[in-house]
Amino acid sequence: MPSIRAFLNDVADFEPMETLVKRINITIYPNSPPGLIAASQEDPWSQAGKYALGWVYFSIILLVATSIIRLYYLWTDKIRRAIYKDEVLEGKNSKTSSPDTDYEMANLQTNNSAVKFFPRAGQLPVEPRADSSVSSMAPLNNAIAMLRWVFYRPIPAIRYKKRQLPFPSAGVVFIVLAALIFVILYCFVPQPLYYASIRYGSPPLAIRAGMLSVAMMPWIVALSMKANIITMMTGIGHERLNVLHRWGGYICLLLALIHTIPFYITPVWDQGALQVFQSYFSGQYYIYGTGVAALVPLVFLCVHSLPFIRSWMYELFVALHVPVSILFLAMMFWHCNNYLTSWDYLAATAGIWFVSYVIRLFFLNWTNFRRTSWLIGEEASITLLPENAVKVTIPTQVTWRPGQYVYLRMPGISVFENHPFTIASLCSDDFPSEYGDLYRDMIIVFRPFSGFTRKVVNAHDENGPWHTYRAFIDGPYGGMQRELAAFDTVILFAGGSGITAIVSQLLDLIKKMRDGRAVTKQVHVVWALKRPETMEWFKEELRICRQSAPPESVHCQFFITAAKRHVPSAAAGAPAPSPRPVSQVFHDKINEAFQGIADKRHSALIRDEAAGDAEKERALRAENEDAISALPHAYLAPLPPQSPRSPRRPRPARLAIPPPEPAAAASTFDFGFPSTPTLLQKNLMRFAFLPGVAAARATGWQTAYGRPDIAFMLRGFQRGFGRRTCVFVCGPPGMRVDVQRCVARMQRQVLTDGGVDEIFLHTENYAI
Repeated sequence: MPSIRAFLNDVADFEPMETLVKRINITIYPNSPPGLIAASQEDPWSQAGKYALGWVYFSIILLVATSIIRLYYLWTDKIRRAIYKDEVLEGKNSKTSSPDTDYEMANLQTNNSAVKFFPRAGQLPVEPRADSSVSSMAPLNNAIAMLRWVFYRPIPAIRYKKRQLPFPSAGVVFIVLAALIFVILYCFVPQPLYYASIRYGSPPLAIRAGMLSVAMMPWIVALSMKANIITMMTGIGHERLNVLHRWGGYICLLLALIHTIPFYITPVWDQGALQVFQSYFSGQYYIYGTGVAALVPLVFLCVHSLPFIRSWMYELFVALHVPVSILFLAMMFWHCNNYLTSWDYLAATAGIWFVSYVIRLFFLNWTNFRRTSWLIGEEASITLLPENAVKVTIPTQVTWRPGQYVYLRMPGISVFENHPFTIASLCSDDFPSEYGDLYRDMIIVFRPFSGFTRKVVNAHDENGPWHTYRAFIDGPYGGMQRELAAFDTVILFAGGSGITAIVSQLLDLIKKMRDGRAVTKQVHVVWALKRPETMEWFKEELRICRQSAPPESVHCQFFITAAKRHVPSAAAGAPAPSPRPVSQVFHDKINEAFQGIADKRHSALIRDEAAGDAEKERALRAENEDAISALPHAYLAPLPPQSPRSPRRPRPARLAIPPPEPAAAASTFDFGFPSTPTLLQKNLMRFAFLPGVAAARATGWQTAYGRPDIAFMLRGFQRGFGRRTCVFVCGPPGMRVDVQRCVARMQRQVLTDGGVDEIFLHTENYAI
């Protein structure tokens, strides 16, 4: 069998060997063999860049469709709120306007009704104005309801013994399957898959898969960035797009394997091709070395991104993922060598990466030189709460929307760890900070487990509740795409610490309802928690909601799921902290360095503010002494008696947080929970959902024993749904699955009831 070099020497007037590319893109001449001419006409190498455009068109269609749906909802929500505002200003809404006192028969039961009997003057009242036709398009509402009936349904997890394999949402599964089917068909349907001989060029199947995988890279990187154009267009936070980022990487790996395997089925070292390749490219490395160099980091990125591996070694995943990704992009530049349009997509990937990091600088609290947190972060305090919870308070000039989250880094606790936490407080002028008029208290509440969260508790035990730390904030990100104020009925489900994502939403909604800027008429809050002590986390916020909400508009139900109340002993202190490691000393030095810079900066600001007035300067400095404090205060638990026979080093005093007094708690705010539960209440948990009992409890703020029957409760709420209803859930997977299944079934009401336009579901990740 003649070699490729001999074959090329037989071709008259062929171009120099330097013009031939690594893929053996052989130039066609009139006297070329018939097989080579046929191969070039079937799927020519020069036109292989069109396969990359196929993925670009697929992604753009999906992006535009999602953006149009978002714009439609933004527009309709804005119209409904504008119509409602006009009604409030015109005094046509009986819920927000005071009733007239000029009645012929004021003692009738219709005195407070919108339709009044026997008016002394004027025309008879007319029916309320209906929604604008633009804000309610029945065919489109029905089509969306049918899609939600399918995609809101959860996919059951695969269980094996004590392990389970959860699936993403049905919408994500649909998008991933559509993308997978598209790339598979686009690779294998066009013919030919292979040429008759390696002498005629690289396998077309490998070229298609390679171009598709390269075209996916800009989208994969864009989906991973915290600040990206996809989020700006669709309103979907990067934490939700991240699942598409992972599955996009898996599809890219599949295409890379489809690109690699044909070169081993028809290897380049057959028919003398190896000698030709070695003559074109200098070096002694493996002939497929550049491809292997790009494939290895891609395999590593996909394998260590698997859920069980990522959760097992999350800190290592965070430390290695970005550096290995940069290495992978560099290897792709080397491997592609600017063939066809490959470098265009790689350059776009690098450009998206760079621009996203530049935009992200505007989300950091320490990069704005106009703020006091420039380069040194904010001051933060740590407070221990009942039921094994931690509260971090950060007075800051950063603004945020309800339901958003931030990435928190505290160098005094851990220099390199950066973790996401949901913001539980509301950024509003109604909730000023003691730090100053320009500041708002960003409050983060979480349960400590391992890693960074456990280090926060250890730092509190080590330094006490009065110690402050420097906090570097990255964010805010995420949040709900739509506003709760645009829905007639809002139902909020929370499980355990999932209440942190709901408190700020509830406060913001009630504020807008009081100001006449919310369409909402009914709000139902359902919080399932183990013990009533957990209510202490947001006791003040719940008190504000109960006192400030319009009458009979907000109904809260608390479900105590533990059979026994946990009464902590005041004498039992917290466990003694372990000896200080060297790393903790290092973190203390870093925190002191930042704190020293902050103190000098504050001192200079105080001097400038005092303008030479000694008394004013002393007053400002005294006020700055206690600008931030952590509550409740800790006390020193008594040390155990020491035996005279054991002259060991005495253990340090232990910090313990006194539990709240039940009497004082009950006197300030009543959650509807009895101060002393009876045995009958504990034993009758299964009767908590009888229709009569549930109807009686739905009239106000009540607390019951047992787990909430979500399906039963939603069916009861369904009878009072308005034109648009939002169901918001943040809790454990079991609660989310139950809510998703019920809301999916409720979409039939949109199809059958002309008075219901939409039943919208929003779920939050329990861990964020």
